[in-house]
Amino acid sequence: MNALRLAIIGDGKMGRLVAALAAEEGVEVRAMLGKEIVTALGITAEVLNGASVAIEFTEPAAAAANVRACLKAGCPVVCGTTGWDAERATVEAEVRARGGALLWAPNFSLGVHLFMRLVAEAARLARSAGGFDAHLVETHHAGKRDAPSGTARLLADAAEAASGSPVPITSVRFGSVPGTHELFLDGAFEQLRLVHEARDRRVFALGAITAARWIAGRRGVFTLDDMLASERGA
Repeated sequence: MNALRLAIIGDGKMGRLVAALAAEEGVEVRAMLGKEIVTALGITAEVLNGASVAIEFTEPAAAAANVRACLKAGCPVVCGTTGWDAERATVEAEVRARGGALLWAPNFSLGVHLFMRLVAEAARLARSAGGFDAHLVETHHAGKRDAPSGTARLLADAAEAASGSPVPITSVRFGSVPGTHELFLDGAFEQLRLVHEARDRRVFALGAITAARWIAGRRGVFTLDDMLASERGA
């Protein structure tokens, strides 16, 4: 199996964290592309410098163009940027049409994907029991721009599909919180609360590197669920 060679697009907190963790994991970073480099040189095969996979953590306004540039350069992309939903379907269609590879996830924590299943099951059981109102509260650091977060929307969608009722979201932005998601099921005289709390952003960086290893050599559009299902042999 060929060694993973990464290009990291975005030199913000997540990009720098991926680079640091890649070094710990023995993964070679062939290119670190901040906004200035991308603006000046674009994203080309030459700029990607032989990377086998690109990991993209930037901002909503840049994500679609970055993924398209990687597609044109023949480089698979793992994208963790949220907030570009309006363009994502079109970009995904282009990836499929051109035989490229994209894995997008709003959250690369494996625990969040387990949490999503618990949220769906809790919402289903609450619907059967009756008398409970559901509400999702998500808290992130003050610098997070999209609200609700992509993860919060994913969790609310899972709860709505299971319960058949809308699940409102409250977004809180303050401090340096990596990410906390809470599902409240409130009854007349009792309350249930399910919580996932990320304690360190490294959980997202490690998940992105794991996804990069997985997508290398594949073609198509994937989610983290696809990766987890294949590893379970599903």
